Amino acid sequence: MGDFFGFLVGWGYWISVWCTNAAIAVAFVGYLAVFIPQIAHNTYLAIAFGLGALWLFSILNFRDIVFVGQIQKVSTALKILPLLLIGFVGLFYVDWSLLRFDNLSGESGFKAISQATTLTLFAYLGIETASITSHKINHSSDTVGRAGMIGFCLTAVVYILCSLVIFGLISTSKLSQSTAPFVEASAVFLGGYAQKFVAFAALIATLGALNGWILIQGQIAYALAQDNMFPSFFKKLNKSQAPYLGIVISSTLASILLLTKFSDSLIDVFSFMMNLSTLSALTPYLLSAVSLFLYVRHKKGKVLVLQLVAIFSGLFCLWMMYGVGLETVFLGAVLLFLGVFLYVFKKFYEKNTRR
Repeated sequence: MGDFFGFLVGWGYWISVWCTNAAIAVAFVGYLAVFIPQIAHNTYLAIAFGLGALWLFSILNFRDIVFVGQIQKVSTALKILPLLLIGFVGLFYVDWSLLRFDNLSGESGFKAISQATTLTLFAYLGIETASITSHKINHSSDTVGRAGMIGFCLTAVVYILCSLVIFGLISTSKLSQSTAPFVEASAVFLGGYAQKFVAFAALIATLGALNGWILIQGQIAYALAQDNMFPSFFKKLNKSQAPYLGIVISSTLASILLLTKFSDSLIDVFSFMMNLSTLSALTPYLLSAVSLFLYVRHKKGKVLVLQLVAIFSGLFCLWMMYGVGLETVFLGAVLLFLGVFLYVFKKFYEKNTRR
């Protein structure tokens, strides 16, 4: 589809990544409130801890990718146990009468499902990130795709079980106001003592996710600069071969987003940032679906199957754009058009420099 659409894919995905980091920082603050209750009611305290977590892991990502990967392994191992505990043990304590799924949004059923599906999609964003660092992985052509699909399937099982347990232990009205649903669910069948343990595990999970996404925000900007899509300064590496400028610029933008939205409640801030991140990721998803449709036209074999996959994927992306809401779509459109302006400016500058 050409360089311009390639740029839009990279631009949209890059925005999605640092928006995700802002959302994860908010989730971290929400679970930290279990230990420091004042955070839930003190905006300045919440901002301080959210920005502190964001920049601590930004600095840690100045180290080499092996060190960052070790942090990711430890955080993943620490968060899996409580998730499995809630998902499998909690299943025996579910009150099935609570699983009514009432529509408390005040919107129509279709719109409510659209909004909920958009938020659910946010949880699955990231399966494609393995390809971004695949150049640093041994035998990546064999392992990355296989590991991605295995991870996706295992994650889906854990997500569904945990969601089922949470909905079966906490009423929908109470859950809609919760900033730490895993903590409240665990307290029902494990008692109050388990709250601290689960909250700690949730903090580890959010920090692990933050660490991984900060790694990606630097790598994606670096890769785009390598392809001459982003300014060349994103290619700058420190002595540990980390793209530190890409990390700093991305985390600065995430910090600005946090500062501008933290006046709302934690739940509203988190939902907004999830929607903005999802919308930004839908740009590369939608363009990938179009690209697949165009790519397979002249191929032999299962062309029709792949074209149907592309069509339904594209329609799904359009449905998700509807689900994020007008405010998010407006801000997403502004960010997208800003990218178009930067692309045109870069091309104009390069053209005049050659002269």
